[in-house]
Amino acid sequence: MSVSTHSAQSLHEMRRRAVPRGVGNAHPIFIERAEGARVWDIDGKEYIDFVGGIGVLNIGHRHPHVLAAVRAQLERLMHTCFQVAMYDGYVMLADALNGVTPGTFAKKTLLLSTGAEAIENAVKIARQATGRQAIVTFSHGFHGRTLLTLSMTGKSAPYKQNFGPYSPEVYHAPFPYEYRGWSTAQAIGALYDLFETQVQPDRVAAVVIEPVLGEGGFVPAPADFLVELREITERHGILLVADEIQSGFGRTGKMFAVEHSGVVPDMVVMAKSLAAGLPLSAVTGRAEVMDAPFPGGLGGTYAGNPVACAAALATLEVFEREHVLERAGVVGERIARSMAALHESHRDVGDVRGLGAMRAMELVTDRATKLPNRAAAERLVEVARSKGLLLMRAGLENNTIRVLVPLTVSDEELELGLERLAASTKEVLGSW
Repeated sequence: MSVSTHSAQSLHEMRRRAVPRGVGNAHPIFIERAEGARVWDIDGKEYIDFVGGIGVLNIGHRHPHVLAAVRAQLERLMHTCFQVAMYDGYVMLADALNGVTPGTFAKKTLLLSTGAEAIENAVKIARQATGRQAIVTFSHGFHGRTLLTLSMTGKSAPYKQNFGPYSPEVYHAPFPYEYRGWSTAQAIGALYDLFETQVQPDRVAAVVIEPVLGEGGFVPAPADFLVELREITERHGILLVADEIQSGFGRTGKMFAVEHSGVVPDMVVMAKSLAAGLPLSAVTGRAEVMDAPFPGGLGGTYAGNPVACAAALATLEVFEREHVLERAGVVGERIARSMAALHESHRDVGDVRGLGAMRAMELVTDRATKLPNRAAAERLVEVARSKGLLLMRAGLENNTIRVLVPLTVSDEELELGLERLAASTKEVLGSW
C-alpha cells in the first residue's frame, strides 16, 4: 500500500515543471519502497529489479547490516569535512580498500563522492606523479559527466551534445570489441598507431580503461589485451588506471574485474556499490603515486562522508559474511544460461556476453550485418516493465539489454526475473 501523499500523475506533472528535460529516465514510474531485489512503485506494483540503481546495489536494497551501521553512525556524527577534523571511518575504510584491491605493494586511498570525481582525481594524481599531461582512454568507454570525464568518454550521444569545448590532451584508442570487429591484435595495433600519429608514449601520464565496458555494452576486455596493455604501459612509464566504477565490488565474480586477467593496475577507481546506495567513491593506488600531490591538492567537502564510510565498511563485512563473490558466480552462471537460450531461440539476439553476473545481450536486425536493433531493445524494456521486471539498455546504439541484479537476489526471485525476461523477449522478438 502506497504511503505517498502524491499520486503518480501529480508527481509526473511536478517532475515536468520542476526538473530539466536533460535528466533522462529509463522508466516512467516513481518508486515508493524497496527491499532486497524488489521495488514497489507509488501505485503498489511490484517489480524484480534487474537494474540495481545502475550497479549501485550489489548487496541489494536496504541491506539490514548496512542499515544498522548507518543508524549507528547517524547517532554519532554526520559531517565534519575530513579536511577540517578527521574521523575514524575514513581511515578505517581507506585501510580496508588498500587490502582488497589488487597488488601486494604499499597502497593509499583517497575517498570522494562520485565516480566522475574519482576519475578526475585519478587523472590529477597521474599527471602530478609522472609530470606528463596526456591521457589515453578507449572508444565506447564511459567515465562520467564532468567536462574532463566527458572528454574521456568514448560515446557522443546523448552525453556530449554541445557541452564543449572539451579538455585537451585526451586521446581515444579502439576498445577490443570482437563482436564489432576489433580483436586484441587490432586494438593493440591501433594503440601503437595512436602513439605514432597523435601522442608519443613519453607524454602519456595514464591509460584509463574499464576492464568491462559499462555504458558501452558490457563488453569484457580480453585478458590477453589487458596483459599486453600492462606491458606497454610499464615499458613506457605510463600509469595504468582501472575504472571499476560499474564492474567492481563483486559484479563479475571477483572483487574487481581486472583480477580475471591477473593484471595489477597502478590505480583502481571505484564508486557505485562501494557504499550500497550512499554517494561515495575512491581512488586506491600505489603509495608513492598517491602521495605525489602536495597537501591541499586533494579532497572535497563531502568526500568520504562519515555516514557513507559506515555504509561502505558494513558492505565489505557483508561481502565476507555472506560470501557475495561466490554468490555472484552462481548468479552469473544462471543468467548466462538463460541468455544463451535466448540467443539460440531468437535471431535478433546477436550476441550474449559478460563476466560473472555482469551480463548483457545485444539485439540486431540481422545477424549477418549486425545492424543494431535499438527499437527492439527499447520495446523489450517496456514490455518487461509491464510484466514486473525492470531492465535497462546500454551500448553505443542503446541496443544492448544489461543485467545488474543485486548479487544477493534469492534463487526464486532470480528465476522469476529470468522467466519474465524470456517472456518479454519472445513477445518482442518472436522466435526462429
